[in-house]
Amino acid sequence: MNKDKRGQIFARLRAENPSPKTELNYSSPFELLIAVILSAQATDVGVNKATNKLYPVANTPESILALGVDGLKQYIKTIGLFNSKAENVIKTCRILAEQHQSEVPRDRAALEALPGVGRKTANVVLNTAFGELAMAVDTHIFRVSNRTGLAPGKNVREVEDKLMRFTPREYLLDAHHWLILHGRYTCIARKPRCGSCIIEDLCEFKQKTDH
Repeated sequence: MNKDKRGQIFARLRAENPSPKTELNYSSPFELLIAVILSAQATDVGVNKATNKLYPVANTPESILALGVDGLKQYIKTIGLFNSKAENVIKTCRILAEQHQSEVPRDRAALEALPGVGRKTANVVLNTAFGELAMAVDTHIFRVSNRTGLAPGKNVREVEDKLMRFTPREYLLDAHHWLILHGRYTCIARKPRCGSCIIEDLCEFKQKTDH
C-alpha cells in the first residue's frame, strides 16, 4: 500500500459519500457524548431507539442528573451493559455540571477523565462534534485498515497512529466516518462484499470474494 493508492481509496470513498455522518442521532455535543458512551458494545440503531425517548425528556447534564441512576435506567435498559452505563452517565453529568459549566470540554485529557469515556469516545466527540482531526478506531476501522493494507497494526492505537500519519490531510476530517461505514456495510467481518466494493482493485486483501 503506497501513498498514491491511499489517496485513490479516499478519493473514491469521498466521491461516493461527500458528506459522511455518524449514524447516532444527536443535536448537541452533549447528546453525542452520551450516545457514544451508550454505544459501547451496542448498535447505533439500538442506542438511537433509547435516546429518541430519553432526549425529549432529558438532554442536559442537569436534567439527566435529575432522573437519577434508576430513572435513567428506565430509558436505556434495552442497551447492553445498561447498569454500568447508567452509573457512568450520571457520574459524567455530575462532573460536567460541577467542573465544566455543563459544557462538553473540547480537550482530550478532560474528555478522557469522564467516566465511560476512553480514547475512542474522546476521538469521536473531538472529530464529530468539534471538527478536530481525530481518528476513532473501532472494530470496523481496525478490520478495514488491516484487511485492505491501508494502515495495518496489531492494536487499535497502532492503527490509529498509522491512519493519522498516512491519510492525506484533505481527507482526514471525514476519514473516520468513511471507514466505519465501509466496514459496516461492505467490508463486513464474516464475508466481505468484494464484488460490490468501490475500492476492490486498490485493496490488498488476498482472499477476495465474488459476493
